[in-house]
Amino acid sequence: MPKVTPFYGVRPTPESAAHVAALPYDVYNRKEALAEVKREPLSFLRIDRAETQFPDEVDTYDPRVYAKAKELLDAMIADGTFIIEETPCYYIYELTMNNRSQTGIVACSSVDDYQNQIIKKHENTREDKELDRIRHVDVTNAHTGPIFLVYRSKAELNKLVSDAKKQTPLYDFASPDGIIHRVWRISDKETLANIEACFASLSCTYIADGHHRCASAVKVGLQRREANPDYTGEEEWNRFLSVLFPDDQLFIMPYNRVVKDLNGLTPKSFLNAIEKAGFSIEYKGKEPVSPTQKGDFGMYLPDGWYLLTARKKLHSDDPVKGLDVSILQDNLLAPILGIKDPRTDHRIDFVGGIRGLGELERRVADDMTVAFSMYATSISELLSVADAGLLMPPKSTWFEPKLRSGLFIHALSLLTAAKAP
Repeated sequence: MPKVTPFYGVRPTPESAAHVAALPYDVYNRKEALAEVKREPLSFLRIDRAETQFPDEVDTYDPRVYAKAKELLDAMIADGTFIIEETPCYYIYELTMNNRSQTGIVACSSVDDYQNQIIKKHENTREDKELDRIRHVDVTNAHTGPIFLVYRSKAELNKLVSDAKKQTPLYDFASPDGIIHRVWRISDKETLANIEACFASLSCTYIADGHHRCASAVKVGLQRREANPDYTGEEEWNRFLSVLFPDDQLFIMPYNRVVKDLNGLTPKSFLNAIEKAGFSIEYKGKEPVSPTQKGDFGMYLPDGWYLLTARKKLHSDDPVKGLDVSILQDNLLAPILGIKDPRTDHRIDFVGGIRGLGELERRVADDMTVAFSMYATSISELLSVADAGLLMPPKSTWFEPKLRSGLFIHALSLLTAAKAP
């Protein structure tokens, strides 16, 4: 049973919340992060990507970068931009995009639940990407970016969330991308106990997004256990910051692919190879192809768009092999274009669906040769893969809207929080 608990939140004042809230650190490159920090000086990106405070010649992973992140966080607590709750709380976090809302519960999840696979994952992580966040969490002594978790919708939890949203929100603002963010705080002991008990009645929770942040947070907790062999399990570093959403509210967008070259093939021989591999091909010209059903793929070459349809022999009942991202990888990207490992091959890149099909056309015009638009992986497919103890290919899901960093911080030491001015 999942252990999902309230915590002493470190959070911005209502007046500063809209200025502090920032998209996740990993949706920006360094140049984009710097531009965002210049646009909004209070942006939490200053802390999540503290290399923005240094000249370009200072490496992103320089120890001074992590020290600067801690310095900035401590300063924002000291000057009152961030406040520290006096009692443990849950928060209700609603995001509305294009008149469609999803509402999650901000809480702490358990390191042990991750270790024991009560928190299920569907994606592998890369050690190099983990190391950055491990250093960030360890040096700042805080979880600054929430992990996006999902649970199978439960009526009792839905009712508790609905009741909490009848109160006046703590935060209510629109971010520059038009997403409306509303937050409510829950601190009364009865409701806290009811929410904790509801989560405990579930069999598991699932990582939707943030596998690397989650793995990093867990590893910091395990490192601190090694350094403190007499730990009780109640220390804050045994938990990590998360936002948990019911599965029936989530929206997954496609994660599209672009490839640098045709692996030595001419466009004609490339199309012939695709057809021989088991796809039917229909030329669409300048009409962009956004797949409307499972097994369909859009493909863009310099001469225009094509609709590819996987024939029956390419489909599978296996939870992973039956995914559209697997069908494309196993039958086209690997055997025809030579993309054997999409995690490490520099000839392939991935484009979130939020950027639209025009971005695929732009990439082919600028630095790529072929692009593929995908039909989105469903939440039921994600849960099925995780339940089977399997892993999806990389970049299988793109969730929107993105959770904001900086609205909720979990300090790894109550002593640190208690001493803060």
